[in-house]
Amino acid sequence: MQITDQDLLNLLKAAVYDVNLRQLDQVDAEMRISELGLDSVSMMELIGVLEEKLSIRISDEEVAAVSKIGDLLNLIRKRLPSELPTINSLSARAPDQDIDTVLPQDPELYDIGSFPEVQKIEQRLQWLKELGLRNPYFQVHEGTARNRSIVGGIEMINFSSYNYLGFSGHPEVIAAAKEAIDRYGTSVSASRLVSGERPIHRALEKGIAQHIGVEDAVVFVSGHATNVTTIGHLFDRDDLVLHDSLCHDSILQGIYLSGAKRHAFPHGDYYQLERILKQIRNRYRRALICTEGLFSMDGDICDLPHLIEIKKRFGCILMVDEAHSIGVLGPSGRGVGHHFPGIDPKDVDLWMGTLSKSFASCGGYIAGSKRIVNYLRYTAPGFLYSVGMSPPNAAAALKSLELMQRHPELVERLHQRSKLFLDLSRGRGIN
Repeated sequence: MQITDQDLLNLLKAAVYDVNLRQLDQVDAEMRISELGLDSVSMMELIGVLEEKLSIRISDEEVAAVSKIGDLLNLIRKRLPSELPTINSLSARAPDQDIDTVLPQDPELYDIGSFPEVQKIEQRLQWLKELGLRNPYFQVHEGTARNRSIVGGIEMINFSSYNYLGFSGHPEVIAAAKEAIDRYGTSVSASRLVSGERPIHRALEKGIAQHIGVEDAVVFVSGHATNVTTIGHLFDRDDLVLHDSLCHDSILQGIYLSGAKRHAFPHGDYYQLERILKQIRNRYRRALICTEGLFSMDGDICDLPHLIEIKKRFGCILMVDEAHSIGVLGPSGRGVGHHFPGIDPKDVDLWMGTLSKSFASCGGYIAGSKRIVNYLRYTAPGFLYSVGMSPPNAAAALKSLELMQRHPELVERLHQRSKLFLDLSRGRGIN
């Protein structure tokens, strides 16, 4: 029996449920795609499920042009081979063939320059040139990242830096980085497990743990990789990861690497988070809840007390990404765990943060119990198989932490200036 429109609709309904746990009762060709209740990331997941089930490929541009279910069905029909598979053979694999000396005819299967996504970027950049527009990306800034920046010889007000406390370029931070180079060189030239461990690493980790209020911490050479390797290493296909819909890409990449089932809940909607947990928590081994302390693109703060209550009630693991809240929230910049009164930082299992913002350096960290930190030190691929943090970066972060604690008024000044900017913006009618 060949695939019918009803077969495709049933496949679509099953895929929607798989992606966002929504059971669709009535679905027809006139139904709008927006009525499926999917965000942009979930929509791409849905397309991925359909592509896998039907062995087809649909481009991002084609997805963007689809407005109704009927449009999607027509698109799928066009992509299906003329010899349509039967509904019972959707998951069947063709037997492996010996391709020892056979080169695929389509260059996009083996030539990176022929990949559609590569050509798409090149095409967009070419359009900018043809329209006489300047590429707004990768503009070269002269000097240190401060409140003003010089681009192409023109001084501009800089709203795009995250040197929140001004420690990048601070004389004491620069001096500490130089001293570390004189003592340890520019690189430790090895994984810390083998021969790359230096006293400054342990001093930084101890300082971060004490600042947050937990037992221990471990630093990584990349903030993005911190999330990717930690989530990807601690969780697998038997697990569930629930995250705020506005969480950073590094969290999503970590989830994809882990193979865990991913569900996004609407931004800040913890009642939807509870609904999902009530519905499916018992189907999975471990359940991780991911949020950010301070959402950098929107400026709002997670409701940490509520999240801790949910985590305890449903037996979940809680991970808070403090990339933009450490050094910014709480007394002396101790983070969102000290922003709310009465919170015990130990109630959060995984405190993640980056060292490239308030710490004026580069890298990331995971802070928490001694047991989880020790486990990551010995087994996390992004730590174990990577060089140890460079001495100048470790020294810059450590000195920034010291300044943060020595001068709590700098954090208060940041709060005052942020409020002033918001008040003035609202006063000018800016939403």
